[in-house]
Amino acid sequence: MTQPIAEGPLQTTSVMSDIRPFRVSVPEEQLTDLRHRIKATKWPERETLADDTQGVQLATMQALASHWANEYDWRKAEARINSYPNFITNIDGIDIHFIHVKSKEKNALPMIVTHGWPGSFIEQMKIIDPLTNPTKYGGNAADAFDVVIPSIPGYGFSGKPTTPGWNPVRIAKTWITLMRNLGYNKYVAQGGDWGNAITEIMALQAPPELLGISTNMAATVPADIDAAIGAGKPKPAGLTADESRAWDQLGFFYKNGLGYANEMSLRPQTLYGIADSPIGLAAWILDHDDASQKMIARVFAGQREGLSRDDILDNITMYWLTNTAISSARLYWDTAHTLPPGGFFSIRNVKLPVVVTVFPDEIYAAPKTWAERAYTKMIYYNKFPKGGHFAAWEQPEYFVTGMRDGFRSLRTSAVAGGRAD
Repeated sequence: MTQPIAEGPLQTTSVMSDIRPFRVSVPEEQLTDLRHRIKATKWPERETLADDTQGVQLATMQALASHWANEYDWRKAEARINSYPNFITNIDGIDIHFIHVKSKEKNALPMIVTHGWPGSFIEQMKIIDPLTNPTKYGGNAADAFDVVIPSIPGYGFSGKPTTPGWNPVRIAKTWITLMRNLGYNKYVAQGGDWGNAITEIMALQAPPELLGISTNMAATVPADIDAAIGAGKPKPAGLTADESRAWDQLGFFYKNGLGYANEMSLRPQTLYGIADSPIGLAAWILDHDDASQKMIARVFAGQREGLSRDDILDNITMYWLTNTAISSARLYWDTAHTLPPGGFFSIRNVKLPVVVTVFPDEIYAAPKTWAERAYTKMIYYNKFPKGGHFAAWEQPEYFVTGMRDGFRSLRTSAVAGGRAD
């Protein structure tokens, strides 16, 4: 994957900004219009193969459409969102939406958690209560976190950039300012997908408040391995079992899974169809990665998985109601056109302590051998038995375990003043 990521420390700012409460309240006419558009979908013929080789299958999309138009209730999602403290603040000229939940525990460790595409803050909502109230969810008071979950500019309820340049470097700088404005003197950061890129860049910018980071989509691929896979070379001898599987996963993704990223990196504005058609948007979102798409197809075929039908539609509906199909896609363009070249999975030479959680159905499951070389201060590595790209959303119990266990060794450093009053 060729999404460039800049390296090297950058100066950050600490400019206080107004922080105001926010509640979601979608007008009923927008929901009525959404259901009308779903029911008015002009369907193509079915795929000419008996599998998903050509994309998301017609049967999956028609099952999704039926549930969306006739059974799904956005108001339940809206109530869940509003059950948490939501805020808007303006940093660097753009509104940033974020959820901020403080634990009742005195020495809670602050953590900022960042989503990616095609996710949103909705991905992380299942982990809020277990992280902030651990004694209710099988943990100890000493495991508590304060949780900050921002929406990337152009996503969700954050503002939409009107000029180029909102790339992961700028977003990382904005997150550092956000945490300073919230009064945190010590904190950790976590992310997957774009959230990993942003989080690793926060570590490269190295604000003194940042104690360490965690990733569930680690950037660990050795340069020679990445180049060989990209060139279509045969698998080298001597790889471990996990390295061999990672090679196969990356090879499949580079060959078959980059269509969405290529289009959004090159011509995001051309995607008018997904801004105008809810079914077009849903199919585009579902087809992010092979394992997730297959899992979601099983859900709409009636099987039980880590996500429910309503989970999936909460996220898609949020994209639709906020009209962020194209504004979110521009993150790919901004990264490709406003930063030096670099690979999305390439090693960035992070020097801070790193917690690595691996889920087997991620785009690639980072082998421990690669992670040890990529992160010289890796303090925790755990490969969980189930889960994929949307780890916190699909497997929140495993995810929470990784955060509690992974960051435990950094808590002593945080006690000396990390908590916002």
